[in-house]
Amino acid sequence: MNKHSAVDLKAEKIIGGVHTDQRHDSAHKHVTGTAIYIDDMPEPAGTLHGYLGLSSVTHGAIRSMDLSAAREAPGVVDVLTAADIPGVNDISPSGRNDEPVLAEGKVQFHGQPIFLVVAETREQARRACRLAKVEYDELPFVIDVGGLDPAKDKLVTPPLTLKRGDAAEAIAKAPRRIKGQMRVGGQDHFYLEGHIALAIPGEDQDVTVYSSTQHPSEVQHMVAHALGTSSHSVTVEVRRMGGGFGGKETQSNQFAALAAVAAKRLGRAVKLRPDRDDDMTATGKRHDFLIDYEVGFDDDGNIHGVDYTFAARCGFSSDLSGPVTDRALFHCDNAYYYPAVHAQSAPLYTNTVSNTAFRGFGGPQGMVGAERVIDEVAFAVGKDPLEIRKINFYGDKASDRSLTPYHQRVEDNIIHRIVAELEESADYAGRRREIEALNKTSRFIKRGIALTPVKFGISFTATQFNQAGALVHVYTDGSVHLNHGGTEMGQGLYVKVAQVVAEEFQIDIDKVKITATTTGKVPNTSATAASSGADLNGMAARNAAHQIKDRLIAFASHAHQVPADQIVFLPNRVRIGNEEISFAELVKQAYNARVQLSAAGFYKTPKIHWDRDKGQGHPFYYFAYGAAAAEVSVDTLTGEYVVERADILHETGRSLNRVLDLGQIEGGFIQGMGWLTTEELVWDDKGRLRTHAPSTYKIPLASDRPKIFNVTLADWPENHEPTIYRSKAVGEPPFMLGMSVLHALSDAVASVADHKVCPRLDAPATPERVLMAIERLRAETARQ
Repeated sequence: MNKHSAVDLKAEKIIGGVHTDQRHDSAHKHVTGTAIYIDDMPEPAGTLHGYLGLSSVTHGAIRSMDLSAAREAPGVVDVLTAADIPGVNDISPSGRNDEPVLAEGKVQFHGQPIFLVVAETREQARRACRLAKVEYDELPFVIDVGGLDPAKDKLVTPPLTLKRGDAAEAIAKAPRRIKGQMRVGGQDHFYLEGHIALAIPGEDQDVTVYSSTQHPSEVQHMVAHALGTSSHSVTVEVRRMGGGFGGKETQSNQFAALAAVAAKRLGRAVKLRPDRDDDMTATGKRHDFLIDYEVGFDDDGNIHGVDYTFAARCGFSSDLSGPVTDRALFHCDNAYYYPAVHAQSAPLYTNTVSNTAFRGFGGPQGMVGAERVIDEVAFAVGKDPLEIRKINFYGDKASDRSLTPYHQRVEDNIIHRIVAELEESADYAGRRREIEALNKTSRFIKRGIALTPVKFGISFTATQFNQAGALVHVYTDGSVHLNHGGTEMGQGLYVKVAQVVAEEFQIDIDKVKITATTTGKVPNTSATAASSGADLNGMAARNAAHQIKDRLIAFASHAHQVPADQIVFLPNRVRIGNEEISFAELVKQAYNARVQLSAAGFYKTPKIHWDRDKGQGHPFYYFAYGAAAAEVSVDTLTGEYVVERADILHETGRSLNRVLDLGQIEGGFIQGMGWLTTEELVWDDKGRLRTHAPSTYKIPLASDRPKIFNVTLADWPENHEPTIYRSKAVGEPPFMLGMSVLHALSDAVASVADHKVCPRLDAPATPERVLMAIERLRAETARQ
């Protein structure tokens, strides 16, 4: 018997409500190996295995494709090409019909899927793929956006322009001006569990797909399109993912669609799981950007106007590049007010895998551009970059300095207090003085320190996605079944929503059963993305629980002849007038009186709207804030470095679950640090991705974490908007805290030139790139 199964009718508090520290519902399963992922599920009898055949050229027309040897290989049951897709050969989430399930007639990047081998075993399918003979007429290709002209070269989706005031005039009239360019690299998601789909055919047109996806409804739609059937014939289910980070928002579509097509064609279950190398080669990544900027400012460091162009390597199709590059522009201000601003996106076509969503969704790239501008101004006027940051912060909502480049007012600005408290707790000023003294005496090892802020907008910028549904059943024994449209990828969404339901019913959390996300229970769901999982699904579940509570109150009022306002839900019990009965007893009485004990909840985010054509609106419901101070030491002979210390102060409103939020902040910081330091994507001159395995692609290790790592949740903020229990999103905002490491490295590099020259350190700041920056600054200093 569960230790909490006996109801304590005298308890003053439930176990597991909101604003309490609860472990992740699967934490013990993760560490004991009992958490069931798709590849752990028992396979149905007769399950077949698929493997993808990938293109071997970067751009070309398919002259011929001889698959006979593959078809005749041991164990092979079938080989599918684009001609075998019964429905529409497209999985483009943007609806632009530019992303085929399997390439047809031409290939547009090295590693593009062109056929699928289905065999009795995965190894047989994999070996058979190598026997295919494909001939191409190779065509010219474009890998890098450097040198491309957004006005002339191909774009994958229309660009966005944000403007307020006359930026050109403000820059021209400013006492000082700087123009520059920054390259910001991409990032592979490197989830622990790669892409996988298991499709089981059913009667008529039915198919059930178990997919490692953040967006079950989109997978449902794409599978239906590929099969040429309706969505009601496709059920998609996911209990958990072994990481997602945005990489499973759209990229799951291809694997699910192919598994489903093969399963329906052959009448047998089909599982498709690529190798890590093929997964990294054939699936999209974080967009890398080339950022051009011009800024006008005065001698005190006040910014008068800025002009940005964000050119993105989008790959061969649109995927989510439109909204990703849009969000880069939305965050080109970070926490800073620009009196005049012009920002333009350039989502450029390249012959690379189509880039996609990644934690922050373009926002981090926009913020990095903003922070480079701050550094440029600071070096130009000879001041500490933190001082320049603070004088350019947004003001309060009543001030003239609260209007964003997209004409939304910042109504909840707390960045001044966040930065002030961190500056004091991290002893920023004292440590900067110590570092300056140390760098004068240390010949080869230089220290650097930086404190950077984060202001991140919360909501899908596509307004229609800001909705969620939930399904709640209350059984006659008082236990509760919970289902909603959010997916669990390790972030703790499931337990947070369960806490909400437990709080609403005032029952212990062990009475709430968390169940797998499925399109068969909650339809038309949005992706678990944009940091909105708890905001949307928590409110939808709360709405469902409210409906049932209202029915129970109405029943109790009528049955016990007590006014409704005298019926109070207490921990595991209900007070009806002067009487108290257990929650389970009330539920049983309601059932006997034929009261409905099930409800479908719904929520849509209020206030938000966005007019893309005008570049104006209120796209974000609220903003999340944080700041990080990082200290590094750099070996100026090799460029190698160590993160000595990081101090973080971040706010999540009234946190639903502090321990989970702290974990997200710590993990987000490390992942952001990795993006800006060690994680480098490299394509060779033939257009082949060379960093497609952990041997060449370097994510941070446990040993790369800061030696001293202080993470604090600000306990004073409360969301000014009526979000779920006044909490705030925590998925994406902490990622950008890693910018502090990049700028600490820049500070250390600048010390070799006595902080007189802006290092202009591009990202990722690998040891090689750091060393080149050091040598460049030394050479510039020698010439002066």
